[in-house]
Amino acid sequence: MQPPAAVLERMLTVRVHLDPCGRENGPVRVLPGSHREGKLSPAAIEAWKARAAPVDTPCPAGGLLLMRPLVLHASSPAAHPAHRRVIHLEYAADLLPGGLEWREAWGGPRGQEVT
Repeated sequence: MQPPAAVLERMLTVRVHLDPCGRENGPVRVLPGSHREGKLSPAAIEAWKARAAPVDTPCPAGGLLLMRPLVLHASSPAAHPAHRRVIHLEYAADLLPGGLEWREAWGGPRGQEVT
């Protein structure tokens, strides 16, 4: 189950690259601006893919890639596959509504806001 769009819109994804991931190794490819439209239907995703130019995001070892979880993204094909290990973290500023709980929370008792 995913959080509601209102929560996802305020989240941030941080990818810490343990290995270099250049253009030849299949870096993450994004459709910039797609995150601004919330959760997209399959038809809306296809429309974005038809009209937007994808952008590769090569990253050196130790580099960070910051993105919104709702941005349309995928791994591009690797011409020369190699390791591309990452630590993938997602940060949320909001509690979940309707009695839902984050699987893991930092900083305070489960389900309580940290100030």
